[in-house]
Parts: sequence; structure tokens; C-alpha cells
Amino acid sequence: MVVSLVNLGRLDYTKALALQEQVCALRKQERIGDVLLLLEHPPVLTLGRNADRQHVVASDELLARRGISLFETNRGGDVTYHGPGQLVGYPILDLRGFAPPLGPVNYLRKLEEVLIRACADYGVLTERIPGRAGVWTMPGGSVAEKKIAALGVHVSRGVTSHGFALNVTTDLHDFDLIVPCGIRDRGVTSMEAEVDTQMRPAPTLDQMANSVARHFGRVFGRQVVWIEAIEDLIAAPLPDCNTAVTV
Repeated sequence: MVVSLVNLGRLDYTKALALQEQVCALRKQERIGDVLLLLEHPPVLTLGRNADRQHVVASDELLARRGISLFETNRGGDVTYHGPGQLVGYPILDLRGFAPPLGPVNYLRKLEEVLIRACADYGVLTERIPGRAGVWTMPGGSVAEKKIAALGVHVSRGVTSHGFALNVTTDLHDFDLIVPCGIRDRGVTSMEAEVDTQMRPAPTLDQMANSVARHFGRVFGRQVVWIEAIEDLIAAPLPDCNTAVTV
């Protein structure tokens, strides 16, 4: 079984959301196979189905001055930030095609495992925390665990959308705009902040994309095939940027 991977580079959130909807529709119609979209967004805030609007601590005026849009989405989870230096992954998989079929919880655990292994490639040890989706650094002494990757997914008729966001070289000050994932008692971090640069340089986005792709294939038991352009997969240009709902 094959997963087609497309690295879209930096892509506006509205266009990425419209593209997800198009690819999901094709997957549900069984006109294409499973797909993994990897990309990076300009600065944007998104609210999941369970989000508390009060977890956006920046004023509307500040967001407007900085050109940061706010979107409601149908993914799980609370509020999160996407921006430059963050590797975003949108797997569009039919969970019924796995043996045995995957449920949403097991699917989330597998996504976490992919990211845990990818972080370990660069000496960053991470873990799961029961009751808190995502990937967290290991605590040590007086240093509490920090969130390095957020997860939020949607499943419709067995087909997944949305996915994960791994902080690679993200400007962590941008998370001051929100209470990340609604969790007030823990901070966020990035690969750049956690890698021991005396041992090795911090990874680039492309290097982390390669690592995530490799482990995605291993964890999900699929062959990952890189596709040069999205048009090679769906035989259509990128959709117009008009489908997201701005709050």
C-alpha cells in the first residue's frame, strides 16, 4: 500500500484548507489513494471544535496589525498557532483501509509515534502525556515538559483531515498570542531550542520533512512515494482561497 506525499512549501491557510477538502472528496470517492500533505503556513491562528475563544489572548487589533487571521475549523482540539518554521502535516487517509481498521484514538497515537521517532533522529527525546494530545519533551529536575508538536484531526466517513504541527525553527514568541491548546501550565518549544547544538546543528524544515516521511511509512506500514507537484496527484490546479471562515 502506498501513501503519496506532496511537499507544498509555504502555503496560505485558506488555500491549504480548500486543497484538503478537494483531496478528501477524491479520497472518499476512491479516485485517489492515501495522501500526506506537508507544508508551512504564514502566521495564522485556528480554533478547533472545542476551542474557547478566550484562549486567544491577543486583541483583534493586534492580530490585524500583524496580519494574522483567525479561522474556525472542524478539527478536534482548542486554539493553535501556525507560522514560519513549523512543519505542518495533513494526512488524508482512509482508516478503513488498514488491517485492522484504525479508530480515531489509535490513529492519533500513531501520529504521535511518528513525531516521537522523528524528534529522536536529532537527539530530542519526547513522550506522550495521558489526556493531552500531542508530543512533549521529557521533563527533568525542575524543568517541566513542553509541547513540541500539536495534533488536531477530523474524521469523516473514515477519511482523515487536518493533522499535526511540529515546531522546528518556529518563533516561540508568537505563541504568546494564545493559550496553546488551552493549556496554561505548560510551555511550548521547538527542535531548534531543544537540539544540543554542540553535538549537531538544529534540523531544517526539509530535514524534518524527510524524517517525518520515513517514520510515517514505518509506523503506518505504508510505502511513502514523493510526488513532485499536487497537480500530478489530482490533475487540477490549486483551488481558490475562498473556503475558510474568518472569525
